[in-house]
Amino acid sequence: MEPQNMRTPEESGRWRMLLLTMCCYLFFYTGRHNFGWASHQLADTLHISFEKIGWISFAMLAGYAVGQLINGNLADRFSPKHMIAVGGLLSAAANILISFSDSYIVILVLWCLNGYFQSMAWASGSRIIANWWRSGNKGLAYGLYTMSAGLSSVVTYVFSILLVEENWRSVFRIPVLFLAGVVIIFFIFVRNAPREISPEEVERNTRPGWQQAYAAVLGNKRFLVVCLSLGFQSMARYALIFWIPLYFLSTDFTGAPSKVWISVLLPAGMAVGAFAFGFISDRLFGGNRVASIFTGMMICGLLSALIYMLNVKSGVTIGVLVFCAGFFSYGPQANFWPLAPELLGQSYVGTGTGVMNMVAYVFAAIGEPLMGRLIDATGDKAVIFPAVAVIAFCSAVAILGAASGRRPAPGLMPLQL
Repeated sequence: MEPQNMRTPEESGRWRMLLLTMCCYLFFYTGRHNFGWASHQLADTLHISFEKIGWISFAMLAGYAVGQLINGNLADRFSPKHMIAVGGLLSAAANILISFSDSYIVILVLWCLNGYFQSMAWASGSRIIANWWRSGNKGLAYGLYTMSAGLSSVVTYVFSILLVEENWRSVFRIPVLFLAGVVIIFFIFVRNAPREISPEEVERNTRPGWQQAYAAVLGNKRFLVVCLSLGFQSMARYALIFWIPLYFLSTDFTGAPSKVWISVLLPAGMAVGAFAFGFISDRLFGGNRVASIFTGMMICGLLSALIYMLNVKSGVTIGVLVFCAGFFSYGPQANFWPLAPELLGQSYVGTGTGVMNMVAYVFAAIGEPLMGRLIDATGDKAVIFPAVAVIAFCSAVAILGAASGRRPAPGLMPLQL
């Protein structure tokens, strides 16, 4: 066989590992993005305001943020696939317990714990992808991974629309059964790295300690600017994901057979956007992810403002606008994740991704009760759109602070798992 035709284990397995990780994450949001669809019936059942519903959502996002800060570093030190499997199974259990509860406090606590369990997956999946995709189309790989998260929202929305009319409890019971099954399959077939090495060999590898890892990440000023921009992007994204279902469940549109199905176009746009922005940053912007993020968030802000100002009642028109809003609100996120290895080096991918996601969900958590209070105060559920516009513009402006001289951190040893 000619040498040029020989494929290394990394080359032959990288696509298989990427697809396994994507398929696993495809069902993770069934245990997280289902809450928005249950919120209206849950508020009626518990006799609470939308602001209190927002605080339940805050609890999950806060748990997720804290978990990211912890689990991102753990993904650099321990087996990512074990963390994903444990997190998925515990999340399914928390959802099922919520479905049997009638207590606001119990649901608040369980949803907070669920956020922590869910946080065990994303950075761990990024660690696996970084191990297998050390060179080549890294932007494409992360774009596809981020797309799987967008498609996970689509899967969750479809499940929720079909189940919410039956009972809000079903939204927490049935979809997560698929999550439990998928993580078991994932655990059996995925490998953490191109070659699994012995514990003795692991000990010989240079591994960053906790203090060294967090010092390297938190000491990189441009990386922190990226985190700030991602925080605003995540706040805008979750404002749409969580409150759009409530908006469509209470607004009349013409020319649409079922108004709630229009909302599926939001995560559909997000999924397509995540995939497209992997190409957009690599091809259209020549790998300049900062420019790609800035452009996407500016367009997201303009579209959100346009939806509000036009006050569209046509189902077809609002559907197109919602799809585009999803495309540009989430698509740029695919360009954030490659910045972790590019700015920090291979050794700190998990820690960096965890810190990024922690900041993202702190911002998202802060935004949820504020958005609920804004809706309660104005009585207008469409107020989410101008709010999202302002937040998206903040993300676009913030990312400009990371525009100069982006290159990988020097002298960092790759982490072998």
